[in-house]
Amino acid sequence: MNETTNVILAGVGGQGVILGSELLALAAVKAGHDVKQTEVHGLGQRGGSVHSHVRFGGVVHSPLIKPGQADVLIATEKLEGLRFAHNVREGGVIVMSTHELPPIGSAGRYPHQAADFLQGKGFRLLALNATERAIALGNVRVSNVMLLGAASLYLGIPEETWGAILEERFPAKLLEINRRAFADGVRVAQKERVG
Repeated sequence: MNETTNVILAGVGGQGVILGSELLALAAVKAGHDVKQTEVHGLGQRGGSVHSHVRFGGVVHSPLIKPGQADVLIATEKLEGLRFAHNVREGGVIVMSTHELPPIGSAGRYPHQAADFLQGKGFRLLALNATERAIALGNVRVSNVMLLGAASLYLGIPEETWGAILEERFPAKLLEINRRAFADGVRVAQKERVG
């Protein structure tokens, strides 16, 4: 357990990036890791970019991940996946929602083909429309947990640990839908495994 796992979560304010990083950090602690976490809110409350770094392993000295050192990038929005892809190491994984939330003033300049571009650059990409899938489950707000479920296959944290963290973190009225969202993410990742 001396190896350090580096994860960046990125998205737009209101998409649950901070909650996702909290869930990941709690799961890593419960699995016995040393954990460091940091977050940048930016203009998150106004729909701006938000990202968080989570590092876990035997001993972790700093919460910050250098460019090219992230093992996993979890992006809740396509543009944010593109924006933070340079942080992913060679052989790392990008788990990205294909949901599009263009910033104000970006008419005609939104990178609709971001997934194709990232695959063309050699990234191991798992792309799913987590927003659409979350709506189908009954609550758009669980798309972040769905992406975390998909990413869990690449994080080395036991499945039962994730279940315990969801139970601890969510009140009874939100627990079942978050469990279903996490499980749906796992199913997609198992079906579409990217290595």
